Amino acid sequence: MYEKTFPNKRFKLTLEFLQKHIKTSETILDLGVENPFSKIMKEAGYSVKNTTGEDLDLDQNVFKTDNQDVVTAFEIFEHLLNPFTILSEIKSDKLLISIPMRLWFSPAYRSKTDMWDRHYHEFEDWQLDWLLEKTGWKIIDRQKWTNPVKKFGLRPFLRSFTNRYYIVYAEKIKA
Repeated sequence: MYEKTFPNKRFKLTLEFLQKHIKTSETILDLGVENPFSKIMKEAGYSVKNTTGEDLDLDQNVFKTDNQDVVTAFEIFEHLLNPFTILSEIKSDKLLISIPMRLWFSPAYRSKTDMWDRHYHEFEDWQLDWLLEKTGWKIIDRQKWTNPVKKFGLRPFLRSFTNRYYIVYAEKIKA
């Protein structure tokens, strides 16, 4: 239905994964300011509220004042210095998180012009799994996919078969 509006396969696969696990009747807190994917979620019938741009490393008040059914964090945790604290503070019972995976043949992304557009963490799948487990989450489902680019060279060739994105659906472990 929305396939023609997707800028890339990542959005299509992310929406399919979301729809597999989350009902449109559930409310979502999407970490990060409104973005193209939060708009896609709304178009698909989800009730989505975004954070307002606060530095989540320093300010986790949104988790104390907002009571949504689900928290989504699509390509946000790699920008944070302390994802452990944020994952520990989430009160919702359901979490969908996606990350760009660490690539052995490419250094972590670091913008030269935008201080905020940097990757402090580029996780391997086992590292994110461990972080979720340590912060009280049980992984229910996961998926990986590649992100080929239309360029010539060794790195573009490696991207054609090396997984770049990792998405996880997890539920809070009840104490």
